[in-house]
Amino acid sequence: MIILNDVLISEEIFDEKFFCDLAFCKGDCCIDGDSGAPLEYNEIELLEQNYPFIEQYLSQENIEAIKDQGFAVKDADNELGTPLAKSAECAFATHDNGITLCAYEKAFREGKTKWRKPISCYLYPIRIEQVGPYKAIKVHHWDICHKAFLIGKQKAIPIYRFLEEPLIEKFGQEFYNELCKVAKAYYENKRNK
Repeated sequence: MIILNDVLISEEIFDEKFFCDLAFCKGDCCIDGDSGAPLEYNEIELLEQNYPFIEQYLSQENIEAIKDQGFAVKDADNELGTPLAKSAECAFATHDNGITLCAYEKAFREGKTKWRKPISCYLYPIRIEQVGPYKAIKVHHWDICHKAFLIGKQKAIPIYRFLEEPLIEKFGQEFYNELCKVAKAYYENKRNK
């Protein structure tokens, strides 16, 4: 792990390559899994504030799940996450031309909201964990995204480059600029070994 400010960074974000391919996976990350997407406490208010802009995209089953469970639930590990519909998909999922995507992102792309979606979804395959006093940036490997790792390798796009926008949203431009310097030094060090 590398430390930058108060953030621990797994070297995997430099070594691993990634390029999300919705045409291949069809957005299965919104459907598969044993719990909803991780949430930060401040995102509950954003989910609620922007809900009027996304309700039109949701199935009745998903609307009922949100009414019954609210905008966030605690999972088996007592972690905050999005509610799931009876079908086990994220209650905020919508379907468009055979692809499942976040209804909040759909509204964002259509210019209806300024907030895109929960940062854990936007940052995937990066996950942020609390390790003592530090936030830790780690890479999560999920079978659903196997093809994204292969395409990323073919295109030679490191995870930290593919996720530039969400990393800036989460940590700020200055942090990302420093992260790029760390990446350059990391690659140079690897070449010189």
